[in-house]
Amino acid sequence: MCAIMGYTQRDIPRETLTAAFAKTASRGPDDTRIMDTGPGTLLFHRLSIMGVHPEGMQPFTAPDGSAVVCNGELYGFRRTREALREKGYTFRSDSDCELLLPLWREYGVELFPQLDAEFALILYDAAAGEFIAARDPIGIRPLYYGESATGGMLFASEPKNLIGLTGEIKPFPPGHYYRDGKFTCYRDITRTAAVCHDDLDTVCRKIREKLIAGVEKRLDADVPVGFLLSGGLDSSLVCAIAARLLGKPIETYAVGMSTDAIDLKYARQVAEHIGSHHHEIYITEEDVLSALEQVICTLGTYDITTIRASMGMYLMCQAIHAESGIRVLLTGEISDELFGYKYTDFAPGPAAFQAESEKRVRELHMYDVLRADRCISANSLEARVPFGDLDFVQYVLSVDPAKKVNVYGKGKYLLRRAFEGDWLPESILQREKAAFSDAVGHSLVDDLKAHAERTYGDDWRELAEKYAYHAKPFTKESLLYREIFEKYYPGQAAMVAGFWMPNRSWEGCDVDDPSARVLSNYGKSGE
Repeated sequence: MCAIMGYTQRDIPRETLTAAFAKTASRGPDDTRIMDTGPGTLLFHRLSIMGVHPEGMQPFTAPDGSAVVCNGELYGFRRTREALREKGYTFRSDSDCELLLPLWREYGVELFPQLDAEFALILYDAAAGEFIAARDPIGIRPLYYGESATGGMLFASEPKNLIGLTGEIKPFPPGHYYRDGKFTCYRDITRTAAVCHDDLDTVCRKIREKLIAGVEKRLDADVPVGFLLSGGLDSSLVCAIAARLLGKPIETYAVGMSTDAIDLKYARQVAEHIGSHHHEIYITEEDVLSALEQVICTLGTYDITTIRASMGMYLMCQAIHAESGIRVLLTGEISDELFGYKYTDFAPGPAAFQAESEKRVRELHMYDVLRADRCISANSLEARVPFGDLDFVQYVLSVDPAKKVNVYGKGKYLLRRAFEGDWLPESILQREKAAFSDAVGHSLVDDLKAHAERTYGDDWRELAEKYAYHAKPFTKESLLYREIFEKYYPGQAAMVAGFWMPNRSWEGCDVDDPSARVLSNYGKSGE
């Protein structure tokens, strides 16, 4: 990961911008550069992943004074670079992001729909004297914005960079670019031209091929790569594919509570099957509670399920950073949004399943993708998400929802069928979905709830009224998280749409806790 920031005017002192930007130095600990563009300022913290030599440092500039900062990975950039060289462009580094200014010169805003990338960027076009910002269609790379008191635009990788510089902080909408004072959607990943009616065998073959391609392109790095392995279907598939593609043992990491590490035994089975170098990280109640405030500050959210799931992930990534040379981590996020959660088994029909899937994909940048980005980047690592591959996501979303809804007696049936064979042990391939925050150990969530109970008395509802302006807390646990959030992001709760919860309008989903454990169909998922 890297961190970027930009301001389109000059009235905020450089030292003020520098201090605000320093809050995300852990995203890019290798180097920092601040550039005066003339009309404004661009700022960059570097985590060296591609083109690790000094020549790969940003901002990249052009002879006319144009400049760009980007937190991103441009897949297949070597072919693009050769095509640009044939047009007369020269390059000083092996960084993928050095291509952005030549591509901007060639295509302008038509560049963005062409990118096979996870990215957030801020570009200064010297010829036009304007700033442009853009973000990938899923929002895997973070970007936030706000207006200064004088009407200038501020952009930054994380909301903590903008506290005190703007009134309302907003997430930059995925799949959009900003130019001339307005946001334009260049790609809505949830909109498909037509429903795909491929037969079942074809659907599963394409799912397999496209996911393999998504993993393969994300293995390209000039630094060591590792893999988060929960023992669930999604991360296990990513690890199995990578091990087969690389033809050598990969580095896998799993986390669990020291008292009831549900997932660790399954992760161990996968690791043995694929022959990985496997690492187990144990955490305790004390670890979780002592890290809670830092995790919420890091996340910039009050959402219950995001915080629960982040505790194990944050502490695991902290250990990976401290104990290894790993710089890139592949993860299993974004599968649930495409193939279904436990609660989507209650969808009243295919159309409802599809609408819910599209909604979850549109909101990913505020929940699971946010969790993965912050937990990993706060520990100076980079997250890559194969299930978020644009071609893969677009295809799965286009598949006839009648094939995706659970009529098979097994959730995520298409994904399981796509990888039948020797990819994974059959017990893992058919393992029921278990929520990550629960499967790290049921005691993790129970410990957090107990801590909230100790913190508040019977007057907690009155305290919650202070936060009724948006997503009012509805349990002691949610109040605990919200009060910590407001300490660091006062009045900014609208950055998140609200609490991630099952679709409570569906029969069987009207619950008061986001955990799948409270659903009637959870069964043996967490055992």
